[in-house]
Amino acid sequence: MLEFRNVSKSFWTGKQRKVILDQASFRVELGNSLGILAPNGTGKTTLINMMAGLEKPDEGEIVRGCRISFPLGFMGGVVNKLSARDNARHIARLYGLDPDYLEAFTRWLCNLEEYYDFPIATYSAGMRARFTFSLLLAMEFDIYLIDEGMPHTTDAEFNRRAGTVLQDRLKNATVIVVSHQAKTLEKLCSSAAVLTNGQFYQFETLEEAKQLYDYQTQG
Repeated sequence: MLEFRNVSKSFWTGKQRKVILDQASFRVELGNSLGILAPNGTGKTTLINMMAGLEKPDEGEIVRGCRISFPLGFMGGVVNKLSARDNARHIARLYGLDPDYLEAFTRWLCNLEEYYDFPIATYSAGMRARFTFSLLLAMEFDIYLIDEGMPHTTDAEFNRRAGTVLQDRLKNATVIVVSHQAKTLEKLCSSAAVLTNGQFYQFETLEEAKQLYDYQTQG
């Protein structure tokens, strides 16, 4: 499970203090995938980064009782001057995995062809997204963290392969998706929450969360 206990997080924007969480407490049980609706600018990425342990709360405690992924799209572990091949093998060693397996899996899934051996710095945004998503799916976690849903890519074959692998992973794993659009959460999540004005409201169904979210964003 993943649990936030009286967690507070804020930062100074240069003009005012932006509150992300204010004494928030919630728990995500394994097997109960959670979708979090949050308007743009409310701190979706900060929340996901705290779940992953990339950012620390100002107050409170975050308890991680399982294997939690890095966020989808997170490039912190990827070295731009290295190729996808070298990055895959480097990250495999960091996680104690077989470098040959991670290289073969990511090469197959992201389908970059000859670009797989080019430096990441030469990639388009879509190519980078395909590679980082393939890294995420190559490793097995109990909870997968996704910021704004699946990567946007025009590669239909990648979308098909990645979707199939993700559904297979989710048979034995849980996903937490943070998005400003309810439709992003519909296929992946069994419960939902709303993050707004530093408050975290958790619901049993997405429909309940959508009612509060629509009221907050349209009111």
